[in-house]
Amino acid sequence: MGSDPGLKDTSQCCSLPRFSGTPWCAPIKLKHGAVSCRTPRGDHHRNVMGTRCKIRCNQGYESQSSEVVCMASKHWSSNYACREIRCPKLDMPVNGGYKCSDGSDFNSRCQFFCSPGFSLKGQKTATCQHTSVWSVGVPTCVDLDPPKIKCPTLKDKWAEPRKLTARVTWDTPEGVDTADGILTDVILKGKLSKSDFPEGLHKMSYTVFDRAGNKGSCRFTVRVRVRRCSPLFPPDNGYMKCDGDKDNYGASCEFKCTGGFELQGSAARVCQYGLTWSGSDTTCAPMNINVGVRSAAALLDQFYEKRRLLIISAPTAANHNYRFQMTNLQHAQCGLDLRHVTVIELVGTYPAQVGRIRHRLLTPALALQLRILLRIPQRSFYMVLVDKQGIDKQRYPFPITTAELFTTIDTFPLRKDEMELQQEAGQSCQS
Repeated sequence: MGSDPGLKDTSQCCSLPRFSGTPWCAPIKLKHGAVSCRTPRGDHHRNVMGTRCKIRCNQGYESQSSEVVCMASKHWSSNYACREIRCPKLDMPVNGGYKCSDGSDFNSRCQFFCSPGFSLKGQKTATCQHTSVWSVGVPTCVDLDPPKIKCPTLKDKWAEPRKLTARVTWDTPEGVDTADGILTDVILKGKLSKSDFPEGLHKMSYTVFDRAGNKGSCRFTVRVRVRRCSPLFPPDNGYMKCDGDKDNYGASCEFKCTGGFELQGSAARVCQYGLTWSGSDTTCAPMNINVGVRSAAALLDQFYEKRRLLIISAPTAANHNYRFQMTNLQHAQCGLDLRHVTVIELVGTYPAQVGRIRHRLLTPALALQLRILLRIPQRSFYMVLVDKQGIDKQRYPFPITTAELFTTIDTFPLRKDEMELQQEAGQSCQS
């Protein structure tokens, strides 16, 4: 039976290429892993064209592709080598570092640490995993330690003489930061060094800050003491005026007696270093007027800087002006005593004249000398006002009211100080 000329012989077109079933790609040689291949038709060779090979790397290794195919170009479809797994290089933590067991290789264990003064925030260790990624991120080193500062020891000072304060000096303490050594601020609570501190205990503190905001502080105490004498008190019928705190070392106290009393003992005393008062105890004794002196000057000297004198002279005790003046003064004895005024009466004419200081009589000769010394007329009413310095301050040829007299005396220079002392002592009267 003849062949049909319209049909083509397909025996050649459908046959496999001449290299079918023969090795085509280079055989796979795999280190650090295993390979399993499958050929298209179960050929003996495992590297014929179309062969598919699965790549399995050992732990710690990885391949670019998990499967490769033998291509017509006689090359495998991709690189199949098993390369060691490596993680990227770790960043160095600021103010710290790390140490690794095997660099950046698989399963390498890195331990982080911080510089002195800094603390680790985060995980202490990181491990390179099979995914080429570290198990944890890089931790940070933070400054958590407070700076250190040492304050001065207790400052114990005695106040200086005549003062209630003491100047206290110390060196400003320097703080130390255990981290980067940088301090941003130092704050003192209390007075500055070289200041004057009053008596008592004064609590002080210093506070320092570092750049991380941590703070450290210390405390110390300043104690100021005042040397003091036992307290003094004003004498009976007298005044005491002190400076300072009245009993501190160096303080001085001055004493004065009220009118009609004489000061005995020390007029001024000072608190000494040994906490004793200088001088002797002060008292105010009643003034003893000696009317037996031979001269008017000797009589007046007894009143010098102690009493004011109002000398009243009249030709007779029946003199109208004299009687009016004495009656007026009798009702104002408190005001006279308050102003330290002693009244001397000179009554009569020579040789029948007499003098009197309250109940003490003056001899006619002494009364005459007073009139001559003070230029007082004998035959008419007359008054002379003498101050504590023995100065003739006012003359009156006629009687005056006590209000006028006291107003005049209150303008005298010493009277202002006297009034202040009397006010402090609570001495007063209605006149």
